[in-house]
Amino acid sequence: MGEGTITVWCLLGRKAGDNTQVRALAEELGWGYEVKHIVARPWELLAHLGGGVTLAGIDRAQSSDLKAPWPDLVISAGRRNEPVARWIQRQSGGRTRLVHIGRPWAPLSAWDLVITTPQYFLPYEANIVHNNLPLHRLTVEDLIRAEQLRPQFEHLPRPWVAVLMGGDSGRFVMTPEKGQRLGKLAQALARKSGGSVLATDSPRTPRAAGDAMQAQLQQPCYCYRWGSAEDNPYKGLLALADAFVVTGESMSMLGEAVDTGKPLYVFDVGDFDSKDRAASWWRLPHNYRYKPLTHRLAMRFGPTRMRREIGNIQEALVESGTAQWLTRAMISEAAQRLQAQMTVKRAAGGRDSPARADMERATQAVRRLVISQ
Repeated sequence: MGEGTITVWCLLGRKAGDNTQVRALAEELGWGYEVKHIVARPWELLAHLGGGVTLAGIDRAQSSDLKAPWPDLVISAGRRNEPVARWIQRQSGGRTRLVHIGRPWAPLSAWDLVITTPQYFLPYEANIVHNNLPLHRLTVEDLIRAEQLRPQFEHLPRPWVAVLMGGDSGRFVMTPEKGQRLGKLAQALARKSGGSVLATDSPRTPRAAGDAMQAQLQQPCYCYRWGSAEDNPYKGLLALADAFVVTGESMSMLGEAVDTGKPLYVFDVGDFDSKDRAASWWRLPHNYRYKPLTHRLAMRFGPTRMRREIGNIQEALVESGTAQWLTRAMISEAAQRLQAQMTVKRAAGGRDSPARADMERATQAVRRLVISQ
């Protein structure tokens, strides 16, 4: 099959992280693509658990049209889009190739290719590509363009410590207490190094947790809150910051921060007491909410292939020296290193970056799959 004739559909759902990875892969392939927005029904899980290749779990009136001519390739991510991808392949008579990013619920044999990361426990098989970090769309060109935001921050003392704050995910609950701890630690790092904090939250950040984080920041500083009238400065922070503090539950933000080549400090979103000692999860009421509790039960009693442990990525980053845990004990030493590193220029997003290696591994596998038809 000639590359100029390949048609690609990207199935996009409600999760920004999944959508970013799907678009990133499609853009890197360079074949062009058509976006198909998929809106799931509230009870979509029931249709999914039935294991059927069906559109019963989506709202077809609100979703994009799904009709012939069928594409050569469908790229999907997330549980809700799996039955849709498989339905498209069935309508095409099996001609459409399916690439899924993450960890599919359907049998692995249902997919032509799966691109996964260490947070999932997938086996090493011929149709599975194992990457180190999630795919992302951040490029060197993006960082260069984001430099236009520099005048907005130039009045703030350097080094600039960017705080990238996520939210609830899996067993992790972003409480106001954790937001407060994040703000205190980031502010301490900035103060000790003689710099200032540039902070942003995200769509997943609970309002109360974001408020608690912001309340700990001392002037001068900058804090963007999701949904505010001003333009989102996220890419600008990636381009301009001298160091990053990233909440550990966000694989996408960790991956993008890693790719800048700048110092990265991971904020543990687990439960701790006032002395930074790990707290027993079952003693804390917020862990009995539906999502964190069902996640823990699934991880404990579900099959290995359906488990997810984002700590695997965090630990790999720390063990490799790519990142460091953000704790009170390391603030002084980290601040001294940050001051010393201010004189060293770093190239962001180089061709030998971890993200570039992951992306090339993924695109090569997809090209072999599709062009060999």
